[in-house]
Amino acid sequence: MPQWTLLGLLQGKQTAPWPLAEGTDGQAGFLGMPRFKPELCEEDCRACAECCPTRAITLGAAGNRLEIDYGRCVVCQLCTEACPTGAMASSSDWAFGVRAREDLLWKADAAAASSAAKKTSGFRRSLHVRHVDAGSCNGCESELQALNNPFYNLHRLGIFFTASPRFADLLLVTGPVTQTMLGPLRATYEAMAEPRWVVAVGTCAVSGGIAEGGYACGHGLDGVLPVDVYLPGCPPNPAAVIEALLMFLDRAPQRVKGGQLAE
Repeated sequence: MPQWTLLGLLQGKQTAPWPLAEGTDGQAGFLGMPRFKPELCEEDCRACAECCPTRAITLGAAGNRLEIDYGRCVVCQLCTEACPTGAMASSSDWAFGVRAREDLLWKADAAAASSAAKKTSGFRRSLHVRHVDAGSCNGCESELQALNNPFYNLHRLGIFFTASPRFADLLLVTGPVTQTMLGPLRATYEAMAEPRWVVAVGTCAVSGGIAEGGYACGHGLDGVLPVDVYLPGCPPNPAAVIEALLMFLDRAPQRVKGGQLAE
């Protein structure tokens, strides 16, 4: 008997039951998106806004209220370290997958926030995904590779990566969309058959990330292609990617509205 066959038999099934059943998602102990607790925020304190490298935290027009855009957050935790009162607190919250860009903007009344994103019309077939690296640092690619390992085993969910855009239902884009990748990215999208959808994976694809506005980088996918799902994070972990894809398929709920995670 080959060594690897014997080893597999001895170790048993390694694939996580999640998300089809209760079980570990492999992300225990990891730091996630910072949580904003406005009741702890000191008036005229600008510590978190001043240290944020991507302008995910800014001061409002009046100059005395924080505005938080999780679509710009690179999960660096600098705001949690700089905040003197704990208003920006560390959490284990994953990066959020949302259908509307507005749902990544923190709102005091999240329940009243509206999502005007188009639906997928109950897409229920097996999903074929074409990935395009539009200038990524390869952090997102490292997480995407984990999707096909024995632990996550994406194929069991009926989701497959395909080498050709002509066989793809969904275009998954990483990176801030550099000038040199604009042409290939649009050509890939145009090669896909209708109906076709787009998901922006990683803060770079959502808003440009840390490289936004550079001489060779854009501001993410908005204005380049129509985006159906936004998933920030630097990078988003494999479980967050799976949850976002299941949300696209209407097999999982959107857990974030108005920049706040539903408990």
